[in-house]
Amino acid sequence: MSKVKVLVLTGDGINCEKESARAFELAGALSTIVHINDLLENKNQLEQFQILCLPGGFSFGDELGSGQILAHKIKYGLKDEFYRFVEDKKPILGICNGFQVLTKLGLLPDYQSERTVALDHNLSHKFIDKWTELQVENETVCKWTKNIKTISLPIRHGEGRVCFPKGKESEVYTHLKENGQIALRYTQNPNGSSYDIAGICDKNGLIFGLMPHPEAAVSHFSHVKGSGTQDKMGEGLTMFKNILEIF
Repeated sequence: MSKVKVLVLTGDGINCEKESARAFELAGALSTIVHINDLLENKNQLEQFQILCLPGGFSFGDELGSGQILAHKIKYGLKDEFYRFVEDKKPILGICNGFQVLTKLGLLPDYQSERTVALDHNLSHKFIDKWTELQVENETVCKWTKNIKTISLPIRHGEGRVCFPKGKESEVYTHLKENGQIALRYTQNPNGSSYDIAGICDKNGLIFGLMPHPEAAVSHFSHVKGSGTQDKMGEGLTMFKNILEIF
């Protein structure tokens, strides 16, 4: 059986593409790192892949806001090719800056509806770089978090606070919860995210955005728990293995 092909996007300021590609490869996929400019020049190559990954980093220096320029390049440069990828229900993963891009595109929580989720500056107004404990929502439809109850992952961001439209916080939260779109919560909220949310998915559970970095926790050697973890596979690798199972 041929391996699942993953396109890992890179570009100016993106700095987690190699770790993300390696994570998918450790899970059993074939990863290809493609620069956004090369993708824009050859748009049809997107259809050759089964999964798209938008890694973490600071795309285009976060000018005009985190992920804003990259989101515009995708939305207006790829147009039909990108949304065909979405319509074909192919999995998309957005990590940290990638999550910011997905919200700017309106893909999360639902690209066919009014945008209701944004990622704003941490309440502390400081960049956070630490490991954090997370809990997977019991009723989530997210395919990436299957069979995970709790997980430890690193976070490193200055704009990672999940927020909803003012005056509609409860309404949007209830809608996401009832649809099973809340995937991850912080056990100890580090950035002030609404309802402790660390990651959400679309209604199909295939498009997943999260602020923590699972690609930085694919081996126990890099894990904060270190040698105390018996399994050589890091906790984060489970997410990448999960999504490959649907193929």
